[in-house]
Amino acid sequence: MTTRVIIVDDQAMVRAGFAALLAAQSDIDVVGEAPDGAQGVELSRRTHPDVVLMDVRMPEMDGLEAARRLLSPPPGVTHRPRVLMLTTFDVDDYVYEALRAGASGFLLKDAPPADLIAAVRVVASGDALLAPSVTRRLIADFAQQRPASRGKPALRLKGLTERETEVLTLVARGQSNSEIARTLVLAEQTVKTHVSRVLTKLDLRDRAQAVVFAYESGLVAPGE
Repeated sequence: MTTRVIIVDDQAMVRAGFAALLAAQSDIDVVGEAPDGAQGVELSRRTHPDVVLMDVRMPEMDGLEAARRLLSPPPGVTHRPRVLMLTTFDVDDYVYEALRAGASGFLLKDAPPADLIAAVRVVASGDALLAPSVTRRLIADFAQQRPASRGKPALRLKGLTERETEVLTLVARGQSNSEIARTLVLAEQTVKTHVSRVLTKLDLRDRAQAVVFAYESGLVAPGE
């Protein structure tokens, strides 16, 4: 199955480079490009991509607002693509808000080409992707700016088993399924099953939202 992608970035050379790289893959089809968030939203509504590569900082409308509009569309608009945010720095203040808006993850623009291709495939498959350095920054920003919300999120944790709580904790620390499997001495397929159950029980869409939930609920404290 071919993954349809659009690229939203204010730098023409970046768009061209990413488009050429992705279009060379037999399973990826680049269906459009846009220079700012407003045009990116309009293009997405026209072309219905599976994944939107969205720059964080752009004129007219930044990537955060564009992600909000794509992921919380107005009545009558049913298409909701997966949004993969692109950033030059791993210290971007928009990380937390973009994840809250529903973005499926972040990728640094200077990541190796193979990482970009893999990221598009991961996000298209319904999973989430967070660069470890971006995850660390997310945690730091959260600790400095937002005290943990111990109310309803904490109550929802009670529906998890002890093992599911362990898995969620490791997800929040940025571990992949294979790393969690090694840490807990489990089969990777078993970890996938636990992650799926955690997302279902907590009504979360993907791992990115699970990270945010874990810190909001106080399950994981920054610096641990």
